[in-house]
Amino acid sequence: MQIEQLDLSEWREALPDTGIEVFHRPEALATLDDHAAGDLELYGGFKGDEPIGLLPVFTSSKFVGTTVTSPPPSMNVPRLGPVVMPTSPKQRKRERVNRDFTEEVLAEMDIDGSLSLFRTICHSDYADPRPYRWAEYDLSTQFTYVLDLADRDADDVLASFSSGLRRDIRDAEDLPVTVEIEGIHGARDVYEQTKARYEEQGRGFPLSWEYVRDLVETLGEHARVYVVRGPEGEFLSGITVLYSTDDAYFWQGGTRADYDGTSVNSLLHWRIITDILEDPALDHVTGYDLMGANTKRLCKYKSKFAADLVPYYVVESDSIGMDVAKATYQTLKR
Repeated sequence: MQIEQLDLSEWREALPDTGIEVFHRPEALATLDDHAAGDLELYGGFKGDEPIGLLPVFTSSKFVGTTVTSPPPSMNVPRLGPVVMPTSPKQRKRERVNRDFTEEVLAEMDIDGSLSLFRTICHSDYADPRPYRWAEYDLSTQFTYVLDLADRDADDVLASFSSGLRRDIRDAEDLPVTVEIEGIHGARDVYEQTKARYEEQGRGFPLSWEYVRDLVETLGEHARVYVVRGPEGEFLSGITVLYSTDDAYFWQGGTRADYDGTSVNSLLHWRIITDILEDPALDHVTGYDLMGANTKRLCKYKSKFAADLVPYYVVESDSIGMDVAKATYQTLKR
């Protein structure tokens, strides 16, 4: 196997048609490169001319040691990490490709130093992180909620929701409010409301408007901003949705909002879901990733959608001097 560093055009050519996160898209990576701390490095593993493994990382030496992360911290990128593309359906060969790519790309990055930090949050289709454990990295599991929408209709999906969620949607449908797809001005409203909510809770909000704007604009048809407005056109709430080759992602927004005592956010989610089911432009989308499964206070609401609890893996260095490296990572994250 040969490991090469790629530019974005080469990365685009090597990406598979399915099984990637939205932030694996070259447009999203280019935006992250413009706004995130660290330098974007794109690694590809090849057997001859055929790509069989990919890994985007962001490398920073701003503080003590070297920090290599995928995704970069503080950019609201839920997952990134390696993409492995075995050419054989046989389990033995698939495991070998994954093992060989992991070993080779870790050697190429040369991050074994005691003051180096490597951290990756793998995408949910990456099901075998064992080679990282065998390389003596720490491994933990996190979760997301993914609503399976493949080969289903709206009645079937709605019937699977909890009775309380169905009631919320029906009540909101009777309100004099509208849910529409808006452009960059809607994205700004969603951003400002989300930022204000974080500040009310005393939580830091590291995202700049320039980053959010550039991401939405650069992703083009792979991003939509859903906004609910009152009868006078007043902004009530909104959600910015991003799309990979397979899934829609609840990326930003959804701040708690009511009209006349009735919540409007369930109606927002329902419009996003029905568009996935019925809009021909979204025929490739088969799931809605609701996020929030790692936050206890959000699970009670998210579980009402009867989505699948899907695991994904976090890989992190474990070596002498990691206290310093992890402090560096936390500084970058803030």
